[in-house]
Amino acid sequence: MTAVLSLSGIRSVVLLGAHPDDIEIGAGGLLLALSAARSRLRVHYVLMTGSPERQAEARAAAAAFLPAAKLTFSLHELPDGRLPAQWNTVKEHLHTAAAALDPDLVLSPRTDDAHQDHRLIGEMAPTVFRRALALHYEIPKWDGDLSRPNVYLPLADDLARRKVELLNQHYPSQKTHDWWSDEVFLGLARLRGMECRERYAEAFGCTKAVLRLT
Repeated sequence: MTAVLSLSGIRSVVLLGAHPDDIEIGAGGLLLALSAARSRLRVHYVLMTGSPERQAEARAAAAAFLPAAKLTFSLHELPDGRLPAQWNTVKEHLHTAAAALDPDLVLSPRTDDAHQDHRLIGEMAPTVFRRALALHYEIPKWDGDLSRPNVYLPLADDLARRKVELLNQHYPSQKTHDWWSDEVFLGLARLRGMECRERYAEAFGCTKAVLRLT
């Protein structure tokens, strides 16, 4: 049996990423959908790594994916690939983000992501944001670490293609990578769509959710 949950009550969101482009790859469709549905959405956007040039890409991407949102940023330059060695600093950055915005929804990488930077943030997020709904997004990569999600967001065709269009537009520094491909992004969305009997979808993990009748 499949339960249908509503995001109609979401008014504030904290977005957590290890690297510029993580958030939009994993949850760009959700961001577009939330922005279209919420005129007063508050979003705090947090990255742990990234050069000034890559951070500029992230700022522009966030504005494009969330055009109607009130955006604030917390962008850091910790060493890429070395976040576990920066455990205390990462934890402090997350607590600072929690103090900046008490969100209804937190998006972070999966707790079983093969990339150590992603995995650390995914593991820490629920321990810092204890009152928010925590969804863990997935990032396709050569490690082949895609798992079995339990939360799906169907995406209309135009929304799925808009996500890919904005990824290409705002992250030109990544387009030379062999994994950066419209086929990869839309292929994963098509697979997740099939799993929830839709054409396209994004998928997330959720370890705990609270159901309310009011």
